[in-house]
Amino acid sequence: MTDDYDVIVIGGGPAGENAAAYAIAGSDRTVALVERELFGGECSYWACIPSKALLRPGAVLDLARAMPGVTASGPQVPDVFARRDTFVHHHDDSSQVEWAKSENIVPVRGAGRLIGEKLVQVDSDDGTKVLRARHAVVLATGTTAAIPDIPGAAEALPWTSRDATNLTVIPRRVGIIGGGVVACETATWLAELGAEEVTLLVRGDRLLPRAEAFASEMILQGLRDTGVVKVRFHTEPKLVSRRDPTDTGVGNIHGGPVTLVLDDGELEVDELVVATGRTPATADLGLDTVDLPAGYIEVDDQLTARGVPGHWLYAVGDVNHRVALTHMGKYQARVAGDVIAARAEGRPLDGMRFTASADHQQIPQVVYTAPELASVGLTEHEARTAGHAVDTVELDIAVAGSALSRNDFHGHAKLVIDTAADRILGATFVGPDMGEQLHAATIAVVGRVPLDTLWNAVPAFPTVSEFWLRLLETWRGKSI
Repeated sequence: MTDDYDVIVIGGGPAGENAAAYAIAGSDRTVALVERELFGGECSYWACIPSKALLRPGAVLDLARAMPGVTASGPQVPDVFARRDTFVHHHDDSSQVEWAKSENIVPVRGAGRLIGEKLVQVDSDDGTKVLRARHAVVLATGTTAAIPDIPGAAEALPWTSRDATNLTVIPRRVGIIGGGVVACETATWLAELGAEEVTLLVRGDRLLPRAEAFASEMILQGLRDTGVVKVRFHTEPKLVSRRDPTDTGVGNIHGGPVTLVLDDGELEVDELVVATGRTPATADLGLDTVDLPAGYIEVDDQLTARGVPGHWLYAVGDVNHRVALTHMGKYQARVAGDVIAARAEGRPLDGMRFTASADHQQIPQVVYTAPELASVGLTEHEARTAGHAVDTVELDIAVAGSALSRNDFHGHAKLVIDTAADRILGATFVGPDMGEQLHAATIAVVGRVPLDTLWNAVPAFPTVSEFWLRLLETWRGKSI
C-alpha cells in the first residue's frame, strides 16, 4: 500500500519543518514529515539550543561580576543543567509533533529513504510503508559528528558534540581535538562550569581559521584568561587509548582515563571531546536509486538537487554542504518551500524569495565564546581573493553605551568595504553580547546599503550600537 502526499520531507529538524510548512502554506496541499529520531532535530536537542543554554549562565555571571553594586555567585551546575533540560524538553518531542499537526503537517516516525522517483520508504518499529509525492521530496537529514582517523580514537568512545551539550557531569580534565566553533564553545562552558583543566589540541596555527585574525586572537586570549584552558597549536594526537571504555550513555563519562600520545609526550584526561567536523547523514538515504553519488547533495540556488531531472528533489540544510548553520538551513528551507509551492501552482519563479542568494557571501554567524564573535559577509582576505576593491576600517569599541553596560568592556569592530561600490562587504565584531549587534550589519551587507545612507542611520544614545557611528566617522576621516 502506498500513501500519497503532495510533498514529502525526510528529516524533521528546523530545516525540514520550515520546508514542510512553507510548501503547503495557504493551500490544501498535503505534506508528510519523516523523522528517524526526535522531531525538532539536532539543533533542538543536541546542538544550538543546549549549547546556548550552557553558555548563557557564564556570560550572565561574568556581567554581574563586572557591575559594581551587584553581588554575584555561581554557577550552580545542577540548576544550569536543569534549565538546559527544560529547553531540550528532556528529549521529549511531543510538543514538536503537536506543532506539526497544528500546521497540517503529518509526522511520520521512522527511517526514510528514497526508493525511486518521488518514492520514499519508511522503516519503523511498526513495519515498512511507502510514501509517494505528487510534487516534491525534500531531503533535510543534516550531518553527524565525525570521529577523527586517529589510531584508537573510535575505540576510546570519545565525546562528540552530542555528549558535550548533554553532559551530566563536569569532567575534571578534558581534552578537545579541534579549533573550530564547537571546540571553542565547549571549552568555554567547561571552564565556566568548573572543569579544572581543558586542553585544546589544534592541528592548525590558530582558532577559528576562517575568521578575521584579530577575532581568533581575542577568542584565544579569552580562553587563556580563564586560567583553565590551554591551547596547543600544530598538535594532533598520534594515538588514543582508554582504560575500560564503556558506553555509559550520552553525556556520561565513557570509562576510565584517556591517554593521548603527542609529539612531545603524553596527555592524560578524564574525557576526550572530538570536534573535528561532520559528515553528511546520507549513507542510508537511497541516493543511488536516483543516480546521485554518496555524500553531500549538490543543489542550485532554488535548492533543487543537481543531476536529477524534473525539479522534484530538493536538499536543504547541512546535507547540501552550502552552510552548516541552523538559521541558514531554515532560510534555505523557506526558499525551497516557496519554490515548491510556486511550481505546484504553475506560478513563475520571479522575485528574490525564490533564490537562496544569502548563501553567497552574506552569511551571519555568532560564536558564543567569551568574548562573543559575530560576523557577516566576507573577511578582508576573502574580499581581496574575490577581486573586490577593498579597504577596511576598524577600532576598539569604546562608547558611552559600552562603558555603561559593564566596567571592563573590551571589544573590537572591523568593516570590510568595497570602495568601488561604497558599501560594506563584511563585518566582524568581538566583545560581550556582540551577537545582539549583528543584525544591523547583516541588513547593511544584504541590502547593499551605501555608506552615505548608513550615515543617516542614527544609533540611539547611550547604547553599545553607537560604535557604528565611530566606525563611519573613522571611515569618513580616512577617505577625505
